Amino acid sequence: MTHDLVTTLRPLLTAEACAEAHASGAEAGDLEQAVWLRLLERLDAQGPPHDPQGWLRRAVRFEARRTRRTTRLERPYVTEPADDGGPGPEDLALAAARRRVLRDAVRRLPGRCPRLLQALLSPEDLTYREIAGELGISQGSLGPERSRCLGCLRRLLTPEVAAR
Repeated sequence: MTHDLVTTLRPLLTAEACAEAHASGAEAGDLEQAVWLRLLERLDAQGPPHDPQGWLRRAVRFEARRTRRTTRLERPYVTEPADDGGPGPEDLALAAARRRVLRDAVRRLPGRCPRLLQALLSPEDLTYREIAGELGISQGSLGPERSRCLGCLRRLLTPEVAAR
């Protein structure tokens, strides 16, 4: 009996779904599928409808209205796109490796250079006055001392950079 009902209703459902799909903004196949599902649920719970053609037309219109309502109420998910412009995991790993190499080289420098350059590289962004106070030297000698230390660092890193 169910097979006969499906065979009988198929052309009508296809025609009704095509007619309602355009107005509702839905795909005809989606409407058909929703109505078939409603029919199967009804057959399981209540048995076949008394007026199958009338029930089918009402079901198609109901699904079309539901689709229109859902479409009208849905809002696109608008958010910031994934940070495609930022560094990827590989870039972050390479930057961390470069920082490790730099900090290792700074520790190998002579005299006050390691403390001076660590203070300059500090994430606290210390002022020259704060660095001079921390190192116990005058603020005026900080610039020349920094230049000398950077020259030492450059000479220390040149062979390592050239080897790569």
